[in-house]
Amino acid sequence: MTEQPTEGEPIRTGIVGLGKMGISHFAIVNAHPDLELVAVADTNSFLTSAIKRYTKVEVYKDFKRMINEAKLDAVLIATPTRFHFEVARYALERGINVFVEKPFTLTLEEGRALVDLAKQKGVVNQVGFHNHFVGTFAEVRRLVNAQAIGEVYHVTGEAYGQVVTKPKTSTWRSKKSEGGGCLHDYASHVVDLMNWVVGPPVKVLGAHLNSIFSEGVDDAVHAVFEYKNGMSGQLTTNWSDTTYRKMTTRISINGKKGKIIADRQEVRVFLMPGCEVDGYGEGWSIKYITDLQKPVWFYMRGEEYSTQIDTFAHNIKSRNTEGENTFASAYATDEVLDMIQKADRARS
Repeated sequence: MTEQPTEGEPIRTGIVGLGKMGISHFAIVNAHPDLELVAVADTNSFLTSAIKRYTKVEVYKDFKRMINEAKLDAVLIATPTRFHFEVARYALERGINVFVEKPFTLTLEEGRALVDLAKQKGVVNQVGFHNHFVGTFAEVRRLVNAQAIGEVYHVTGEAYGQVVTKPKTSTWRSKKSEGGGCLHDYASHVVDLMNWVVGPPVKVLGAHLNSIFSEGVDDAVHAVFEYKNGMSGQLTTNWSDTTYRKMTTRISINGKKGKIIADRQEVRVFLMPGCEVDGYGEGWSIKYITDLQKPVWFYMRGEEYSTQIDTFAHNIKSRNTEGENTFASAYATDEVLDMIQKADRARS
């Protein structure tokens, strides 16, 4: 088992996969005061040759060789989803702390195995559902937990963007066995956010996975949820919506004393007459991300991306294996995705 870094020692870190998220993580890890980026693994020789030429980071084509030779404390996995299980298991078996990009895995069997292995090895484990680190969504969760709008009776989660806008040649995202389609790659963000704010549903009452431009996967997901306290929920995601420039995520919470509507930019809160909490008076109030997001030491795409890596590093330093976005919470998200798939198959 890998020795965990002691106080003052840098966390020796490796990255597997140098696509969009892998390169983002490269920049963030390289700038972090407690992380030392020592190795990367990818089969793309163009990328690895550039890193080898311009940095002191060791490069590998084989992730197993990197893990065996680089003496890592932590590894970040940003490969296509179908490789998550193999890479994460190999690292966990060697006692290495693991951060995996979302979605966690493509099957519940793989996810359960990783949850159990991480617990057995006692290492820090985290999945890249970055909405937990967005100030507006964190404020929604705080207000719901404080019962600011009273008993919640309905939740709506939405995400729209233009990932697939025309028939295109095959990529890993267009194959169900590799990326999982809109459900796993897009809707998973929203399901995880809904789970984080109000808890997971007990049943999916109905679902429709709709292919718009893709042939092998879904491009839009619609589902209706039932929760244990009688609360209802609705999920709508579409990665073929050209009316949005980039991914836009929203969550709306209806309670008996008011309503909360939030996206990455703002939180709008309506409280019934006579209700107020923590600076929110009756009627409509708005708080913006600039009021709610804590600054970060390094900005890359959004504060949430830096904050999640900082959280991972902090948990390694403090040996906290029950931190934010653990494998167990990601597995709960995957369970909902599995229920959605089953509901869609039952419809047809």
